[in-house]
Amino acid sequence: MNKEILRLAIPNILSNISIPLISSVDTLLMGRLSPAHIGAVGVGAMIFNFIYWNFGFLRMGTTGITAQGYGREDNRFIVNTLGRALVVAIILAAAVILLQIPFAKASFYLMNISGEQYELVETYFFIRIWAAPATLALYALMGWFFGMQNAIFPLILTIVINVVNIIGSYYLVAHWQLEVAGVAWGTVIAQYVGLVLAIGLFFWKYGYLIQELRQKALFQIEELRQFLTINRDIFIRTVCLTLAFGFFYSQSAKGGELILAANVILLQFLNWMSYAVDGFAFAAESLVGKYKGAGDDEQTHQSIRYSFVWGRVLAVIFSLGYYLFGEHLLALFTDKENVIQTAIPFLFWMVLLPVLGTPSYIWDGIYVGLTASKSMRNSMILSLLLYLSCFFIAKNYLDATNALWLSLLIFLFARGLIQWLIFWKKGLRIA
Repeated sequence: MNKEILRLAIPNILSNISIPLISSVDTLLMGRLSPAHIGAVGVGAMIFNFIYWNFGFLRMGTTGITAQGYGREDNRFIVNTLGRALVVAIILAAAVILLQIPFAKASFYLMNISGEQYELVETYFFIRIWAAPATLALYALMGWFFGMQNAIFPLILTIVINVVNIIGSYYLVAHWQLEVAGVAWGTVIAQYVGLVLAIGLFFWKYGYLIQELRQKALFQIEELRQFLTINRDIFIRTVCLTLAFGFFYSQSAKGGELILAANVILLQFLNWMSYAVDGFAFAAESLVGKYKGAGDDEQTHQSIRYSFVWGRVLAVIFSLGYYLFGEHLLALFTDKENVIQTAIPFLFWMVLLPVLGTPSYIWDGIYVGLTASKSMRNSMILSLLLYLSCFFIAKNYLDATNALWLSLLIFLFARGLIQWLIFWKKGLRIA
């Protein structure tokens, strides 16, 4: 089981760690300009996280359903699951592009964007929005690859996308002086390069499955209902998650440019940890789904236990790293001394977050593999309510920024605790 977990987790970790590398490089490029540029890219990226994370069900739902089909060795079900996911991705991408102006206005208002930052964020938004078709189609394809127990293709795709993004953004910012626009165009170009590569990889390894694809089967009522129901619940769950981080950015913006810039950088620390730990969560999605589909309860339980062990070990390593090298890491993101000094008092939260927040990420992977979307949704709703309540209570006793970080810590810890309680009560039969 350890070998199986590591076979999936190591490529996932390498793949996932390279994801925050994009936002880290973007932050680094903007960190040489001004706090306004740092905040603008951070807020702009958060807006797209809010849009795209809410469609994360295209990856998560596709992984769990595909993995269970893989466990049953049902090729027709497997390829039709991908077909349904891609159809939904195309429809959603068209809606995002058509509604880009209302999305932009609502986002700028909710994120408290004003002054110089408004123009910067606006530039970033209306360029990056054109990556929507590629981004959402990649969600579906990567989720399907994970469900097929293939972590290598997502690793190849992520590395290629991120290398193209980093090189493109650097060239456009450093040589063409496009500033925020250069970072946005770098992302758009990289996403389409990734989509072309993903389609090529699919036909190279899985082209034989095309003969199993049936147009009528894509819209078979029972299977379509299951697909949409699971994805609806994951959508609601993800909306709550993005609301939590959107609230964090919004409250940070109220603290002024320095607090916003400091928190944008500190969230990079959380991103690095969460994406690394998600390597084991993604392994859990694939393995738990496969063994549940095969009806092997013993192996399902074993994959759950071992995923937690590996995830916790990695979390401790991150906590120690942030404790020992936190101030040095801040200097990698910006050379603005006022931003660094603003962030230093909040570094201790980075030590606590990995250890207390990791279980929530691993449980998410387990629930995806079990297609327990309803329980996943409910645990997230309860945690969000607790998060908001804690902030409004804590800010009466702490400064706003410490209250914000405390509330985020409680939010992550509560998610893991609630998910554990549900699983302890219902076991593998949760829904």
